[in-house]
Amino acid sequence: MSQEEKYLAHDLYKEDILGRANVSDSPELLAYYQELEKYKTGALWTIANKIEPWQPQSASVPVLWRYSDLREHVIKSADLVTPEQAGRRVVYLNNSGGKGMSTAVGLLYSGLQTMQPGESASAHAHSSSALRFIMEGRGAYTIVDGQKMLLEENDFVLTPNGTWHEHGVEPDGSQCIWQDGLDIPLVNTLEASFYKVHPELRQAVTEPVNSSIALWGAPALRPQNVGWDKPYSPLFRYQWGPTYEALQRYASIAEGSPFDDILMHYTNPLTGGHVMPTLGASMQLLRPGFVGKAHRHTGSFIYQVAKGQGYSIINGQRFDWQKRDIFCVPSWAFHEHVNTSQTEDACLFCFNDLPVIQALQLYYEEALHDNGGHQQVGG
Repeated sequence: MSQEEKYLAHDLYKEDILGRANVSDSPELLAYYQELEKYKTGALWTIANKIEPWQPQSASVPVLWRYSDLREHVIKSADLVTPEQAGRRVVYLNNSGGKGMSTAVGLLYSGLQTMQPGESASAHAHSSSALRFIMEGRGAYTIVDGQKMLLEENDFVLTPNGTWHEHGVEPDGSQCIWQDGLDIPLVNTLEASFYKVHPELRQAVTEPVNSSIALWGAPALRPQNVGWDKPYSPLFRYQWGPTYEALQRYASIAEGSPFDDILMHYTNPLTGGHVMPTLGASMQLLRPGFVGKAHRHTGSFIYQVAKGQGYSIINGQRFDWQKRDIFCVPSWAFHEHVNTSQTEDACLFCFNDLPVIQALQLYYEEALHDNGGHQQVGG
């Protein structure tokens, strides 16, 4: 019997729906609890098992958001509200268990934003860190602290916390859709959120277009006499082409992980660490026919399919995905990925809260050893 099973079998673990320890109610105890409430206090034993569980218990559940289901509704929003009216025209992903909440998984927010040719949103800044992953369209751009970046499909873009940023689509472009990812729920939980609009609504472009790529985009090279003292990556745009090439080179010489096959993290080129203090991101390649084994770890993860098709099994539930679909893996949920094609590779973009989990030394991981490392599918 495992240590976890011993805990679960122990009488001291028994609890009712309110998370109480093994203490039976009595008239005296109920009166005591009511007295404590008058002073905005409570008895720890009534909630101990709830606030200190034996293992992580995510409030989120595994979800697959099919792009074929959402695309029509995202596009329709452009006919209903303007960027000026809405601020940001976004359909957000709701996995928080409550109407009006903004959590996609754990303390991560995600949504699908659309803009039409010639549209632009006002410049703003906020305490939350944000990222973009371009899904479709041409002519999209982002301006971050005076640096303008032209964006293409499957590009990954940073808008770090506190930076002035704005988005738009060039007049000769097409309607664009991208995924937004932010740490809004985390910042709100910490009660540290600020938001402000640029006093002139637009910021001046003060650097050459795509200047961060010119300075910091060359692998293993850094420019001389160019300083950077920010806690986030100076490379704001990570292009799809070089990313995919790097994955292919890695795949040509590596055996790969039994869980993730070929996995590479987007990094700060100066430090090799995460791109931002609170949000990390990665891209992985599943070679043709790859069947991953199951493991679980702390941290919340949102995946978007950049290429190919396959399925993932998350806590015993199978989710079949194809290009542009989005799915989430809650903290401590067993998961395994499979590429169903025997001829084409598949690529999964992911963003997560690993920088926070690792900085607080809360990262734990374990493999599933039963059933040959694979989960039983129950739904």
